[in-house]
Amino acid sequence: MSATTAGLFVGLLLGIAAAVAGVTGFLIALLLGVIGLIVGRVLDGELDLTQFTGRGRDR
Repeated sequence: MSATTAGLFVGLLLGIAAAVAGVTGFLIALLLGVIGLIVGRVLDGELDLTQFTGRGRDR
């Protein structure tokens, strides 16, 4: 799936959330989308969070 297609789907889903649940629903959907993006990037190996977890440091 291309980034354009994924962006289209995300935009449509956020639009539906805003239409159904208003601003609060939109913000919740946006927050969950960002969390899902971060988790997906970590699982794909594209994002390294070891600097925040404290692991991997040599003392």
